Amino acid sequence: MHGGNGARLVAELGIDPASVLDLSASLCPVAPDPTGVLRTHLDAIGRYPDPSRATAALAEAMGVEPEHLVLTNGGAEAIALTGSVLGGTVDEPDFSLYPRAGGPRWRSNPNNPLGTLAPADAEAGVWDEAFWPIASGTWTRGDHLKGSVVVGSLTKLLACPGLRLGYVLCADDRLVRQIRRAQPEWSVNGLAAAALPDLLRPVDLPAWSRRTAALREQLADLLSLHGHSVSAGQGPWVLVSRSGTLRTTLLTEGIVVRDCASFGLEGTVRVAVPRHDQFARLERALRRHGDMRAPQQTDDPEMPTESGAR
Repeated sequence: MHGGNGARLVAELGIDPASVLDLSASLCPVAPDPTGVLRTHLDAIGRYPDPSRATAALAEAMGVEPEHLVLTNGGAEAIALTGSVLGGTVDEPDFSLYPRAGGPRWRSNPNNPLGTLAPADAEAGVWDEAFWPIASGTWTRGDHLKGSVVVGSLTKLLACPGLRLGYVLCADDRLVRQIRRAQPEWSVNGLAAAALPDLLRPVDLPAWSRRTAALREQLADLLSLHGHSVSAGQGPWVLVSRSGTLRTTLLTEGIVVRDCASFGLEGTVRVAVPRHDQFARLERALRRHGDMRAPQQTDDPEMPTESGAR
């Protein structure tokens, strides 16, 4: 169970999906709109994809060796490929797509859903750095050089969940070959592969991280002002505990937030950091419905459930 299906949820309530403000999927709120870049590469849909140029561009941006990098069809494929080769175990709470049937420990960094960064000396067999660039202002912590596998998601950083771009980073040549053999041919679509070098050019991780942190603080202040119990880590979201009817009430306004029950956090919702121009809509909804707290009350069981991206 994940976030990211805001359009489906509001459609089930009879709300126009085009009007949804989806704060259930945590994306970089300061990334530029990618549609202009994508329009210049539409001719790529007439050719079979070749991810080599995109892989080289990402490796250069990250400061890693291209042969250590496998471009994937989103972070979900990076997780699935790595899990198929290594298996895995998890200390809860953590992201639901990780394998839980034996094998090396998987850890998200920052933790999803808690938003906390792992200590500098923390170890894991597989690190998920989907939110690391946004949280830290750097591309990677470098654990692949210490024998770990790193998976990542450009979906989050570039705010393009429909484009599906992710990666596996690993310095073990044998393991890289295994992951490549497990990946279906032409897995990364042609439009994504063609556009990625241009999508990477405006990326300024230190600036984007600072601006996201400022917006996260603004979000926490807004929710606290309306009486909610808020905790904020370093991810592009905040958690609201004892959320009461917050999720269901916002949903009637076409605003979707993430129910954290699938993480084992009953009564907690995760609210993604909005873009600067989206705060006014969220604030209007909070004002219109007044105090949405109900400490002993969970979300309405008749509401549709979530499934989609993290």
